[in-house]
Amino acid sequence: MHKRFVTIWFRSLRTDWFTTRQPNLQNMPFVLALPDQGRLVITAVNELAKAQGVDKGMVVADARAILPSLQVLNDHPELSAKLLRKLADWCIRYTPAVAIDEPDGLTLDVTGCTHLWGGEAPFLKDIITRLKRLGYHIKTAIADTIGTAWGVARFGQDTPIVENGGQASALFLLPPEALRLEADVVERLYKLGLSQVSKFIAMPRTALRRRFGQQFLKRLDQALGLEEEGFIPVQAVEPYQERLPCLEPIVTATGIAIALERLLGTLCHQLQQEEKGLRIAIFKGYRMDGKIEKVEIGTNRPSHNTRHLFKLFEDKLCTIEPDPGIELFILEAQRVEPVTPAQQKIWEGARGLDDIGLSELMDRLACKIGPNRIHRYVPDEHYWPERSVKTAVSLQEELTTAWRVDRPRPIQLLSTPQLIEVTAPIPDYPPMLFRYKGILHKITRADGPERIEQEWWLQQGQHRDYYCVEDEAGCRYWLFRSGHYAPGKSYQWFIHGFFA
Repeated sequence: MHKRFVTIWFRSLRTDWFTTRQPNLQNMPFVLALPDQGRLVITAVNELAKAQGVDKGMVVADARAILPSLQVLNDHPELSAKLLRKLADWCIRYTPAVAIDEPDGLTLDVTGCTHLWGGEAPFLKDIITRLKRLGYHIKTAIADTIGTAWGVARFGQDTPIVENGGQASALFLLPPEALRLEADVVERLYKLGLSQVSKFIAMPRTALRRRFGQQFLKRLDQALGLEEEGFIPVQAVEPYQERLPCLEPIVTATGIAIALERLLGTLCHQLQQEEKGLRIAIFKGYRMDGKIEKVEIGTNRPSHNTRHLFKLFEDKLCTIEPDPGIELFILEAQRVEPVTPAQQKIWEGARGLDDIGLSELMDRLACKIGPNRIHRYVPDEHYWPERSVKTAVSLQEELTTAWRVDRPRPIQLLSTPQLIEVTAPIPDYPPMLFRYKGILHKITRADGPERIEQEWWLQQGQHRDYYCVEDEAGCRYWLFRSGHYAPGKSYQWFIHGFFA
């Protein structure tokens, strides 16, 4: 497939932007200016002022001598870059690959995209119509190379569509500036009478290199397609991305759901063929007013199950505001991982953490209550109970140490033991009474003590003697005394957990 590029030249980018914000400027000549060494120098000119002899680079005083009614506005040096970035994001509705061509242009890689608009001519017409509606005066061209499209858009007089392989013919009658050459090189070309590309395109390359340098040949070869030109899009193109342009703007929830279902079907089919599944996906809707509506989902394990993924998105589709209409839908798989099919016995199904049904259930719960509210804990290699567990990185994380099952442990463990008042015989008898949060508990049964020490490299307190106790209401608790009992020395009791 031949590469095809579109260049968009904004003939008066900044002045058009000022006109859209101040409609009264539409019918009057005006310029933008910035101070330079005590003078106001014109940095941009609208079409009406240009037609009356005012040009960029002139001093404002000289321009007003030519045109006394000239309006002068303060320019913003960073405005062009901001406008081009915003317009580049807007143009993603036409292709996922859009690059900025400062100071006044955009470049679109439209390879394989124009057929969605019925061909290259309707494609360019749609771009021109929409940008004109936004208030911008533009010229466009499409060709196999960026250089040819750039030159035809700015200096061409004929059709802006250059046929495949027609770069040389399209450049033939254009001035040397169409090759994006340095100003001094262009000046030398004109002095030598080489005022058109046709007058030097067939000259010996050694002579051209000797007189005009290697950069001159590089620009010529890039325009002709003999040398590849770098292209850096403003947004990296996702390798797993599906696009769905709409013939008519979509404004209903049903239409949005149908678009999502189609995109998911295509994307999941591709992932399934490559034995991969998505972990993070974003569904975007490009509205006609330039705003982007989007929703995002995540999964616990790689998945290409269309039905499951649609359910995850379905709960969030209500947050999309389609008015005044969505004209392009994009589904991106931002994180993709290999899917390893697990071999199962015919008479046994997957159980535990390997059960796909469990993963899908957790995905649906995460969409409803938030992913940060679901945790899995695994044992850690520490003795103290509050340090003996840690949060797992994922549902599939393998255990590095086994759960301790030789001694009873409470279902609910306090992250920090809480001080309680205890009445206990001495020296090592279980407590008889304890008071917790103002409530007195009379102990009817007790088991212990179980002594738990710290690691020698983490000595931050005394050892603990734990007791499992049950009060007269049948509730069971996990209490401990900190340190040894010694006559005349105070010691403290703590509650650390609750049994079922």
